[in-house]
Amino acid sequence: MKRGLIIWDKSEIPPEVFVRRVDDVRRVLEERSLAALMVYSDLARSHPARFFSNLMLYFNRALLIIPRESPLTLLCGLSPRVYGWIRSVTTIEDIRPAGNFARPLFELAKERSWTRLGALDLDQFPYDIHKAIRSGSVEILNVEAPAVFRPDADETELAMRQKASAMVEEILGDEMREAVGSIDHHFVGRLERRFRRAGAEDLIVLVSSGRTVPAPPTGATLEEGFSACVALEYRGHWVQLTL
Repeated sequence: MKRGLIIWDKSEIPPEVFVRRVDDVRRVLEERSLAALMVYSDLARSHPARFFSNLMLYFNRALLIIPRESPLTLLCGLSPRVYGWIRSVTTIEDIRPAGNFARPLFELAKERSWTRLGALDLDQFPYDIHKAIRSGSVEILNVEAPAVFRPDADETELAMRQKASAMVEEILGDEMREAVGSIDHHFVGRLERRFRRAGAEDLIVLVSSGRTVPAPPTGATLEEGFSACVALEYRGHWVQLTL
């Protein structure tokens, strides 16, 4: 379950990190004669938008628009009453109601005289949005993710994942040393409490006695030699560790 608390700690990810990432996108847009890049975001695909702007809406669909020559724009279905919150935790200032996404997109394109737009992994857009945005006069071209989205080569991204891994190793190691003889539900509950308090947005814990594959707790007593696998999301950065 998502914890719901989304913040931007600028000591962890300074604003200039997002400036650099967006500048990399703009160089590709310039090379391909594209006015802007559309980045789709939802619960299952929140990482690219987070990478470029710290946007993590989770339970809502959105299009992050990265123009070649102007600030970022967000199209989303959330109420305007949360726009202030979005601005406080992202690099986005211009936020507009989404509706069916196509109409506000085409209005934005007309407003700025855009005729050619890129879409990050266009074939992975939801069918209804894909169909709607391809129905207008604006040309929509695919931009493959490796051209602009390279988290494995980003120093800040790797540092955040290392921080998350260190958190998992410390807390999981602490709890496992005292867990033999306790009920697996209680062990997982203690992990849940500590990880959530440390800032985890999402968490999956599986345990194994060594006789079965790792699985959710069943009420069994933990024996010597048991193992635990933790997959954790911290500030939008996922890591997995098994001890």
